[in-house]
Amino acid sequence: MDNFKCAAIIVAAGKGKRMKSAKAKQFIEINGRTIIERTVDKFEKASIVDHIVIVSSLDGIEEIKNMVNLNKWQKVNNVVEGGKERQNSVYNGLLAIKSDTDVVLIHDGVRPFIKEEEITKMAYEARDKKACVLGAKVKDTIKVCSDSGKIEETPDRSYLWAVQTPQAFDYSLIKKAYESLGESDIVTDDASVAEKYGADVFVIEGGYDNIKITTPEDLYFAKAILEKEGSK
Repeated sequence: MDNFKCAAIIVAAGKGKRMKSAKAKQFIEINGRTIIERTVDKFEKASIVDHIVIVSSLDGIEEIKNMVNLNKWQKVNNVVEGGKERQNSVYNGLLAIKSDTDVVLIHDGVRPFIKEEEITKMAYEARDKKACVLGAKVKDTIKVCSDSGKIEETPDRSYLWAVQTPQAFDYSLIKKAYESLGESDIVTDDASVAEKYGADVFVIEGGYDNIKITTPEDLYFAKAILEKEGSK
């Protein structure tokens, strides 16, 4: 039963406006290596992953292809162009995956601190549950506010999770779910696509180091995590 095919889609097509950098955030270097290189490395080294598709903006494809050669990544079998929205980019990635894939992991290209054991766990969970997301329990008190800033509700944080990636799915299920989206449907993550399709999606607990590097402040946290890991 362990003999199943697992693919990874790494989404790296963003422009990174919140980073306030002339360079797309995935190409920013931390201690001499780009964020996207650090991310792809984790999936390249994960034994559960059979092949990788990287989704890039058009102007980043050549740079990523050069990285594939430079790093001698053996599992990256395709670098494809992203779309207008994240959901279009993910769908392009799904179309590029090998047809014999059983499970697909969809991961943000700017989450370089995912651990191999988390990748492996998510692949097995997706095989068994069909749709699941990595997440961490919310530590802060959350307020629901009106447009004016008036607090309307304080939900019980014991039920709240900060959702991360990879988000992992039965390949056939998530492909059909994406194909069912209408042109006016806007979703913020892959779990939302599966939910709209009617699938049950489960949260699998991960760690707090699996940060998404989005703003300049996140680079300080990234360097601290690297130092803690003893990584270069």
